Amino acid sequence: MSEIGQVLAFATQLYGEKARIVYSGYVRRDLMAQLHLRAGRADPYPIYEQIRERGTLVPARVDGDWTTASHRVCDSVLRSRRFGVQPPDGSNFSFLGMNPPDHTRLRRLAQPAFSPKAVASYRGRIESTVTGLLDRAAAAGEFDLVPAFAAPLPIAVITDLLGVPDANAEDFARYGAALGSALDGIKSLRHAAELMANGVKLHKLFEDLIGQRRREPADDIISRLVTAGEDQVKPDEMMPVCVLLLIAGFETTVNLISNCVLALLAHPGQWRDVCDAPQELAPKAVEETLRFDPPVQFTDRVALEPTEVEGQTVAKGQRLVTLIAGANRDPEVYTDPGTFNIHREPAAEHLAFSSGIHYCLGRPRARLEANIAIQLLAERMPHLAQSGQVRRRGGTVIRGPLHLPVTAGRTAPVRQPAGHPG
Repeated sequence: MSEIGQVLAFATQLYGEKARIVYSGYVRRDLMAQLHLRAGRADPYPIYEQIRERGTLVPARVDGDWTTASHRVCDSVLRSRRFGVQPPDGSNFSFLGMNPPDHTRLRRLAQPAFSPKAVASYRGRIESTVTGLLDRAAAAGEFDLVPAFAAPLPIAVITDLLGVPDANAEDFARYGAALGSALDGIKSLRHAAELMANGVKLHKLFEDLIGQRRREPADDIISRLVTAGEDQVKPDEMMPVCVLLLIAGFETTVNLISNCVLALLAHPGQWRDVCDAPQELAPKAVEETLRFDPPVQFTDRVALEPTEVEGQTVAKGQRLVTLIAGANRDPEVYTDPGTFNIHREPAAEHLAFSSGIHYCLGRPRARLEANIAIQLLAERMPHLAQSGQVRRRGGTVIRGPLHLPVTAGRTAPVRQPAGHPG
């Protein structure tokens, strides 16, 4: 097929799928399709409730064959070895789309850099980065919390872990964010072209860095990858692993921090509570945000063999969408689940980081970054207030604000991090 023919075929498929979603959502009132429409993207939680009212396992016409918003069923499916993953269409996110044994082999290679012990050693770097970002924000007085604070922090940490030179960090972040948008699907021909262009640039930057680390290994993840034998990582797996770690290293945390601040500012009494006891309550605010409004809204699994779920036969190859954000508001598990409450007594473990063997590799790092970010923000800017309209991301899988204008108000003096010489 010619290049023009390929473009036409892709366009036909892309816009045909969009038309199918619009028809299914508006005409057939399909709930999964409605998640992709404007109202569903703005607030998907009423739709999750409607899906839950229809049962613990519901047939789906869009995004899969079955879906569930039950905490019990989501957790069971995500843990089950009868279900596996498949890579997103048109992309390769390495072990994100792999099943054992390849998933186990590659995840084990990356695991040491994300262990709780290793992550704890990053505290000083994280505190220093947050302090610098807040200094600049305080000087400005009014700022956009996402690009000025929530995004630069995890970008600085993950590029440091990967061994990306400071000179290239902004480029890596820009290209990685563009590719991360593919998690929500390709939205247009222009989007597809942007993905391709940024993919080429990111590939070249990683190619140069991998070559440099082959010559001069350092104490970073890329050095660990290039010095591993082919029995641990194959040559054609190197690039996808690097891309996955870059994207996963900041996309989730950016939205976690932003969603947490947005929820706290919408509940002024709880924001005051955090400001009064930031070290104690910042982690509780982060955990409640992960339950109440998680960055990743849903994920899916494919049946590796015929299996029965909730009395229904799920055929081999059928996709089951686990609505983890809906499961996190399951009234069978949580009291008053639709209320944001940082003083909530822990019930079942939320599913914001998924469950089973694909449980988020970067969860200790994401938690630590978010905890420090909210704690120091509360200490430095207790009078923080929203100063403009929130603009949300346009996807359905990843949820969070793209722009969150705030004003710092009267700021508190700088608190030196523990162990700081000053």
